[in-house]
Amino acid sequence: MQQLMKQAQKMQQQLEAAQAELAAAEVTGTAGGGLVSATVTGAGELLSLTIDPKAVDPDDVETLQDLVVAAIRDANRAVADLAAEKMGPVTGGMGGLGGGLGGLGLPGL
Repeated sequence: MQQLMKQAQKMQQQLEAAQAELAAAEVTGTAGGGLVSATVTGAGELLSLTIDPKAVDPDDVETLQDLVVAAIRDANRAVADLAAEKMGPVTGGMGGLGGGLGGLGLPGL
């Protein structure tokens, strides 16, 4: 039982370290071949949005709006990929800890 507690504490420390690393990360998503780019934090906060002047057509604002949304979605997808990369090694062997402790192989859980 003591070994199990040590293992759980080690996992908790690894999880906290991965979460801190993820929170400090910045990722960029793009759309329109790089005409629009969005940079977000690992927590999904939008930090910056860059629009190439070539993407600005006063007669076609809708396309620009779509490019902005696509760039932000691409950045958020990159955050999700990064989270899976950082958290996967820590949570992978836990059988989906969010659903309980069943992945620890404890009887009755």
